Amino acid sequence: MTSLTPDTPVHRLAAAIEATELSVRELVETALERIAGRDATLNAFTLVLHESARQAADSADDDIKAGRYRGPLHGIPISIKDLIDVAGVPTTAASHATGRSPAHADAPVVSRLRDAGAILIGKCNLHEFAFGTTGEDSAFGPTRHPLDVTRSPGGSSSGSTVSVADGMVSASVGTDTGGSIRIPAAACGLVGLKPTFGELPCDGIVPLAPSLDHVGPLTRCVADAQLMFAAMRGRTSVPKAKGITRRLGCPRPYFLDTLDTEVRVVFEQALERLRAAAWTVGASPIRHARDAATVCLHLVLSEAAAVHASSLDRQGDSYSAGVRLRLELGRYVLAEDYVRAQRGRTVLTAAVDDALADQDALVLPSLAIPASPLGADTVDIDGRPVSLRNVMLRLTQLFNATGHPAVSIPCGHTATGLPVGLQLVGRRGHTDQLLAVAAACETALTGD
Repeated sequence: MTSLTPDTPVHRLAAAIEATELSVRELVETALERIAGRDATLNAFTLVLHESARQAADSADDDIKAGRYRGPLHGIPISIKDLIDVAGVPTTAASHATGRSPAHADAPVVSRLRDAGAILIGKCNLHEFAFGTTGEDSAFGPTRHPLDVTRSPGGSSSGSTVSVADGMVSASVGTDTGGSIRIPAAACGLVGLKPTFGELPCDGIVPLAPSLDHVGPLTRCVADAQLMFAAMRGRTSVPKAKGITRRLGCPRPYFLDTLDTEVRVVFEQALERLRAAAWTVGASPIRHARDAATVCLHLVLSEAAAVHASSLDRQGDSYSAGVRLRLELGRYVLAEDYVRAQRGRTVLTAAVDDALADQDALVLPSLAIPASPLGADTVDIDGRPVSLRNVMLRLTQLFNATGHPAVSIPCGHTATGLPVGLQLVGRRGHTDQLLAVAAACETALTGD
């Protein structure tokens, strides 16, 4: 038996698979065994595709032996958030309010990953309709943190994140409307990428707020995120980075005002490690950042209420209480408030562009707190209770409104071993460059 397992970095798996030193069937069986042993506790999957995964693995092994190797994702086991269409199986969105008819076709990002040779192991649990930050409100029950089952792994891409963090698969695909890839990535110690808005198609994905919705990968390291992102764009290789100046800007006002004490310490220590590795970390405040929460709230509530209007009228009782409440609130947002929020979005987009001037990226925490206890509505910060939902969205949602690419990478742990994430934000349309910066920062932080 090989020592290579789904939690081995993809580039190492790929080398062994291409050389036929590791069979894809063996790797897939290891993934399925891990799911069988752990998922009853963690509840990461809504559906495991045992037979189709085995069939795809055997086909991959045959192709590779015949010299038809497709590239570094060929034979790699991945999972898909159950908000994204996979042909032949239902897209449940973790809700009782959806039908259970099979999807007619793969979402484009799924078909591109299949074309790259990835093996779909199953579909993953989420916060219902992706409208939550903890992964608790789900028709399938809550997803649990792999390091502490009394805690939330973050959401809404909770199951996708846990499937990677616990070594059930090598990578996953999630969605991000206010932080739903980056929040659980930070909470569970993964890399989570939200690309530039519109860079990856959201066709075949159940919408939440269409002008804020993004799709992206969750992986164990930046190199794996680069491979996944390239494949999801239909590319066969990762572009080479150009012109990195090793300059980062930290927007301290607002973003560092409300942080858990341990998160603050770990983040500041990460900045010191970056400086020691010859990165310059300067001040880059974002004007009007304090308006971000209000702008994002009016956008997401309005758009989500519009998406779900007819379903709420027909079967409102089928929604979980928390998700239904937020959707109903959206019906009371005035048109003038929505228009004002759109104007605010334009102002904030320009402000982020300005903060990025002369910087490779902005650097800030991904999540203001460590993984929260399941069932919590508030969290203590500096001796005062604050809304859990608000504080979880505080550092990520702005960049959904502005469309800038953002990635969370691990940067350390609390005293009890809970991960802390560092967020990097890049220029619009330059997601590949952001990932190159993230890879360099990852090296500085890990010493690898």
